[in-house]
Amino acid sequence: MSRAFLVVMDSVGIGGAPDAGAYFNDGLPDTGANTIAHIAQARGLHMPNLDRLGLGAAVRLASGEDAPGLGQAPLGLWGVGVESSKGKDTPSGHWELAGVSVPWDWHYFPKGSPAFPQTLGRAIAELAETEGILGDCHASGTEIVARLGEAHLTSGWPICYTSADSVLQIAAHEEAFGLDRLYRLCEGVAALVHPMRVGRVIARPFLGQPGGFARTGNRRDYALPVPGRTILDIARKAGRETHALGKIGDIFSHRGVGRLHKGATDAELAGHLLRLADQAGDGALVFANFVEFDSLYGHRRDALGYGSALEWFDTVAGQFLARLRPGDLALFTADHGNDPTWHGTDHTRECVPVLGWGVGSRAIGKVGFADVGASVLAHLGLPPPDAGRSFLEER
Repeated sequence: MSRAFLVVMDSVGIGGAPDAGAYFNDGLPDTGANTIAHIAQARGLHMPNLDRLGLGAAVRLASGEDAPGLGQAPLGLWGVGVESSKGKDTPSGHWELAGVSVPWDWHYFPKGSPAFPQTLGRAIAELAETEGILGDCHASGTEIVARLGEAHLTSGWPICYTSADSVLQIAAHEEAFGLDRLYRLCEGVAALVHPMRVGRVIARPFLGQPGGFARTGNRRDYALPVPGRTILDIARKAGRETHALGKIGDIFSHRGVGRLHKGATDAELAGHLLRLADQAGDGALVFANFVEFDSLYGHRRDALGYGSALEWFDTVAGQFLARLRPGDLALFTADHGNDPTWHGTDHTRECVPVLGWGVGSRAIGKVGFADVGASVLAHLGLPPPDAGRSFLEER
């Protein structure tokens, strides 16, 4: 029985989406953003494994731009994914890839300080059993911990912040505040903000002392439940093995997840992916997210570091593909962009690559995000999701 592997390279966009002009970074539209092409133009890219599938060709189809170093003739399935959901965030992209388009507009907290309504700030403090909260603004997670970590240790108040995404993040010291206490706090806050259509509350634990704080690998996302059946739900109901790597479990509120495989780094997640290529059973669905492109390099506007991470991942992809069995399907895609050469520090509204191994050489053109999930289920011989159409079939 065939297996399917869906691998999301978080934020690896390939050119502005058709509606990029409606999305902004620092007041400027995302039109013209191109994560892969602009990194390649800044430092070149050597990604022979994914380029062999059709990465460079997908960049050219999406944007008309060349990505230096990516010019092979495609030997795999290749095309461009276009999102229909209104957002350039993690839940919107992943949910639609899994067959569920977002049916509402997300709630975003306004820029400025305070960012949160007073009633919400007081409610967070009450749940934390503190006299108040720190932050209450838009911020980078690493910057705000460096700036307010000492005040947090002194006061015991949680550090609360948001971003351009529909998210409320809470940072606290694992030892001084307590990891389980942070998790309980975030769970309680999620119950308050999910009815507002805030997509996620994220626990951001850290350790260290002033001048040397560092986030740990114990992040936990409390996501708004998906409003429909995902590929994980459908596969699980059919009795298939379902494996979630990285933050996939959190994104989908652990619904439809048979086994969760976490890691403090993408290198650890790569080990899980390689192991599952050898060990996942017949008919299994493996759904993975590699986040460090986004979290370590995209938001920090580090094009050189992003490029190095892409080249590292390409070596992992080569090792992974070499372990797959006849009849397997592997799809590589992304959930949005995060062009490290662009204005601001937020995600960019971009098209994404859709690259496949296991079905021969095939150009699929431009497809919807939901078509990815529909194709995964078609390959597994399972009923289709509510949205999307398989691109494994003749169109």
